[in-house]
Amino acid sequence: MMNGISLYKTVNIDGINIFYREMGSTNKPVLLLLHGFPSASHMFRDLMPLLSEQFRLIAPDYPGFGQSDAPLRAEFDYTFDNLADVMDKFIMQLDIPQFYLYVFDYGAPIGFRIAKSSPEKILGIVSQNGNIYEEGLGEKWHDRKAYWANPTLAKREAYKQAFAPKTIINQYLDGTMRERVSPDGYTLDIAYTQSKEYAERQSDLILITEIMWRSTGSFSSIYVNISPKFSLFGESMMFPLFHKEPRHLGRMQKMFKFIC
Repeated sequence: MMNGISLYKTVNIDGINIFYREMGSTNKPVLLLLHGFPSASHMFRDLMPLLSEQFRLIAPDYPGFGQSDAPLRAEFDYTFDNLADVMDKFIMQLDIPQFYLYVFDYGAPIGFRIAKSSPEKILGIVSQNGNIYEEGLGEKWHDRKAYWANPTLAKREAYKQAFAPKTIINQYLDGTMRERVSPDGYTLDIAYTQSKEYAERQSDLILITEIMWRSTGSFSSIYVNISPKFSLFGESMMFPLFHKEPRHLGRMQKMFKFIC
């Protein structure tokens, strides 16, 4: 495979077609890129060419995201456990014995589950906007904690504003120079919101996040079981199109001082 050529592929996992993009030589170590909300693997389209000389890059879309199938909620439970299970099977079907893991946002609870269950597969982790401690959530999440404590239908409907076009555009533009951000990315993300049951399956993931944080401290064992340890964090790493997330930094700084 030529290093700078993108390939666009699909693999079937338990009846669900999973789309992924691939770049780089098959002789290079694998870097698995797990995307965040509200995007898909296309968020890595500019990063992948920059790394294709050093890695075989693989970036899938989760079920219900991007170009992958979106099973109806009656047929598939939209939880991070389920998404991680599909991604784990995806890794096995592509016959990837070991890999580096790059996680962003929703990619963190998915990727950390894979790393926790199979630490022997993980060569290293780069985490951006990925938090493993509840303390790292910060003030922005106070309202959401109230929703988790009392998940009324009215609050569920209110949180659907997170999927509104204005909100998605702000995720790209907030904290950066508008003229440096191509509209292609957020236009595509907005188009994806038009798929059937999009708002409901995303609402399921917002609600299930509460269960994730009950056991989130267990993810800290990942950093004990993986060696060697090399961690990077900062206010603005790699993706200027997403604004900085300072709410994660405090606990992460303490953790990385401990493990490095």
